[in-house]
Amino acid sequence: MGPDHLKFGGGVSQTVLHPAVLLVALLAGVLICVWPRNKAIVAFLAAALLIPMDQVLLIGPAHFPMLRVLVVFGIIRILKDKISAGRPMFSGGMNKIDWAIILMTGFIAVNGILLFQETGELINQLGNLYTVFGVYFLLRFLIRNEEDIVRAIQTLACVAAIVAAVMAYEVATGHNPYAMLGGARVANYASLVARGERFRAQGPFAQSIPAGTFGAVLVPLFVALWWRGRKYRALAVIGILSSSVITLASNSSTPVLGYAAGVLALCLWPARRWMRAVRWGTVFALACLHLVMKGPVWSLIEKIDVTGGSSSWHRYMLVDQCIRRFGDWWLLGIKDTSVWGWDMWDTANQYVAVCENSGFLPFLLFLAVLVYGFKYLGTARRAAGKDKRTALFIWALGSALFANVVAFLGIAYFDQTMVAWYALLAMIPAAMVARPKKELKQEPLRVPPQQADISELAEEPASLGVHQLSTQ
Repeated sequence: MGPDHLKFGGGVSQTVLHPAVLLVALLAGVLICVWPRNKAIVAFLAAALLIPMDQVLLIGPAHFPMLRVLVVFGIIRILKDKISAGRPMFSGGMNKIDWAIILMTGFIAVNGILLFQETGELINQLGNLYTVFGVYFLLRFLIRNEEDIVRAIQTLACVAAIVAAVMAYEVATGHNPYAMLGGARVANYASLVARGERFRAQGPFAQSIPAGTFGAVLVPLFVALWWRGRKYRALAVIGILSSSVITLASNSSTPVLGYAAGVLALCLWPARRWMRAVRWGTVFALACLHLVMKGPVWSLIEKIDVTGGSSSWHRYMLVDQCIRRFGDWWLLGIKDTSVWGWDMWDTANQYVAVCENSGFLPFLLFLAVLVYGFKYLGTARRAAGKDKRTALFIWALGSALFANVVAFLGIAYFDQTMVAWYALLAMIPAAMVARPKKELKQEPLRVPPQQADISELAEEPASLGVHQLSTQ
């Protein structure tokens, strides 16, 4: 049986908001509206990632964490630019990742409402729609070209440095400075969880695992910044070191695996022309293992314990029960997974979380987001031709995507970690639009390049190779 505070209908019953946090959020919101677009990226990412989600403004039955407040200002900025400049809202127009996210989030909302058939679930799903669409499409609006990608990564490096400093202080003292802000999770911030003789730091995030994952999956992006050019290398080093500190300070296996996955993908650059053989070889090896092992091939998850004391058995059982109980959740999801076994209420796996919360169709759409992400990046890398710097930059974006794919096996994004995830997804269309002009001229486009649908430019498979991101 799961904890009482996680049951349906949860959330704060009154506003829990520190005045300083509100002031920072309002200041960031104003900057989002008035700063040039490339600087507005800085204001949004910094505030969205550094302000904890437990700082909540309650308006009637609706909960507004500061992330949702920032989205209000983002919508104002989008409308302002659309009316004054009349430019397209998104670079490259709508693409298949956009449509997959729209359909996935829409089906998640509809399925949740049909499953629970309660007013509270309707309010919850409307909030989820607002958060997902607001954050993702605001980032799609702000990140339009390769320069915007670089600016976003630079911002993430600075944010990572701040988070690393906070988490290092936590490990050294056993105290999280964010506890001074109060908030709905003040008790959680004030008493750090320990594993063995080490604290599990969490910084501004809801738990140590999403905190560590945030840092771990950013490493390839900071390597991309290094490959971008010499003037970016000092900040790239700061970002890499900060991500390493965040990963270690979280004292969790999932971030370490995400970190290793990103580094592995980066190291596969020399084998980029043989990635199809690598992918199919991996599938074949897993199929053979499934035939010869005593347990299913996904039981390999149980054997992973990087930090000592990891709940790898729990992650294995989540996948195992999800597969075995397909009939319980395939249509609309399931109300309560605690009936699957001990501790099964904690769906700490992004793939399982999508399945049990909303059914099989949203799960397929989540996979579509990942597939088209790799596909578009593969097309953009090949289009770079002999421009090795650009090709390496795009390969690093694909490595960051792969790091998230692996991290999803151990965590479901439910706090502001989703902002970094959507920022990465928003970078992918921008990387496509940033292809060399000579390459664009060789293709018969029916509309100007800046308005072309990205889906028309991505017909080849990628070289490298999805979800309810819920908020309270």
